[in-house]
Amino acid sequence: MTERFVILAVCATLLSLGRASIAYAQEPRPCGFLCSPGLNIEPTITVEPLFRSPRVSTSGSEPERPGRETVFETVFALDIPTRLPRLRFTLEAIVAPFGRTDENPFTRRTTEDLGGDVRDNPVQIEAEINLVWLTGKHTGEWVESHFDIVDQFSPAKRPTDRSIYTHKLNFELDTSVAIFRWLPERHWLHRVELEGSLDYVATGLPRAGDEVPTGGERFLDEASPWSFSIVFVIPIIGGR
Repeated sequence: MTERFVILAVCATLLSLGRASIAYAQEPRPCGFLCSPGLNIEPTITVEPLFRSPRVSTSGSEPERPGRETVFETVFALDIPTRLPRLRFTLEAIVAPFGRTDENPFTRRTTEDLGGDVRDNPVQIEAEINLVWLTGKHTGEWVESHFDIVDQFSPAKRPTDRSIYTHKLNFELDTSVAIFRWLPERHWLHRVELEGSLDYVATGLPRAGDEVPTGGERFLDEASPWSFSIVFVIPIIGGR
């Protein structure tokens, strides 16, 4: 029920803001501090951890390092520019549609109980401050790069967390390339971008000594905070 409520709330917010952006775009008003927003859909492939995995011991066994994972995610991003060309805000709703897990975290039913895989698809919410250090004006609108300060609201990661969802501080360095800029402006691919995102999650991840009672796992090192994503940015409504 909680997940459905979050999904419905996010969809309603994005839809209402998307409609507002269309209405705003139809009226020749000057841009205030917050300018007309744009809605993007962003298919994303994330590799995590990017660097060395932590050592994990299970029920006194020899420590092992979990392998690197590649996760496909779908991101719905509301891009909100401001009158300041180097400052933007972004609201994102993120879901991993193909994720799988052994147990439903809400009902505690396992794959054996249900007779099949459990989809691991909780919605994550991010609110970002985007600080643009390389603008398109300096690259002929081909390349742009920005540093992001992110409040990530996502499923709990530490065994000591007392909430199903927790806030995490995240930093990102995003660089996008307008790979189809050579096409005519009227072509829908003209504004599609390919983006690389280097992420560092500063808080909310397992630390050395954390134990997971249900699985008998004990973290011997801190979880790696680094990941890297390849993102296709596809404008749906408005945008730069």
